[in-house]
Amino acid sequence: MITRKAGAAAAALSLTLASTQALAEMQTKTIEYKVGDSSFTGYMAWDDEFEQKRPGILVVHEWWGHNEFARHQAEKLAAAGYTAFALDMYGSGKQADHPDTAQKFMQEATRDMDQVKARFMKAMDILQNHESVDASRIAAQGYCFGGAVVLNMARMGVNLAGVVSFHGALGSPITAQPGAVKARVQVYTGGADKLVPSDQVAALVKEMQDAKVDLTLVTFPGVLHSFTNPGADKVAAEFGMPIGYDEAAATRSWEGAMRFYGEIFAL
Repeated sequence: MITRKAGAAAAALSLTLASTQALAEMQTKTIEYKVGDSSFTGYMAWDDEFEQKRPGILVVHEWWGHNEFARHQAEKLAAAGYTAFALDMYGSGKQADHPDTAQKFMQEATRDMDQVKARFMKAMDILQNHESVDASRIAAQGYCFGGAVVLNMARMGVNLAGVVSFHGALGSPITAQPGAVKARVQVYTGGADKLVPSDQVAALVKEMQDAKVDLTLVTFPGVLHSFTNPGADKVAAEFGMPIGYDEAAATRSWEGAMRFYGEIFAL
């Protein structure tokens, strides 16, 4: 028979355990920050179950802007044991729901590469200074527009362990130079991607070979642009865009990226 006092103690212990378990879970935080005079909104995700300092990964959004898709990628990385920061390249509140608006935001953000780098580096500094992050172990991954951003940061010699581009644009006004690129590079692209044609793919391979960059490139036959985003089919139907979700390619590219991080961070 459990006495009233014993029952109360057991209940208190259960409450304590429940509280501890509740704390050891996914944590997320919306972070407002500034680059120059402009305001930006990022999203940090990490898991308290992992007590040690861990690698940090920057997530750069598609041309639609910093939206739920980008935040979900950060949460997936947090669940895998990383701290992830979904940064904002456009500015607070700049989320597009029409291709024309997305194009306008992208053009504003990329009007010069110094601005692109400044916005990226501010986000990188925020991530490196998070209490859960080992500041010496940072990587970046990007989607579509974001894939181009992370590749350009590698080309510019930013101190990243690795970058991963998912269906990102591969052409650039910047050319990687021998000895300048510190990051290992992974690229996943669709074989039927009309926005990233085969000549761009071939040019990237030559560029990276000439610069002696450690490049892994995977192309998925018959796969369209935006293959990681489950919302791509709806957008394609609404605006007649040559994009589409592919579950197999999305899964394989994610698993490949996880292996890549395991290698570069010696996990």
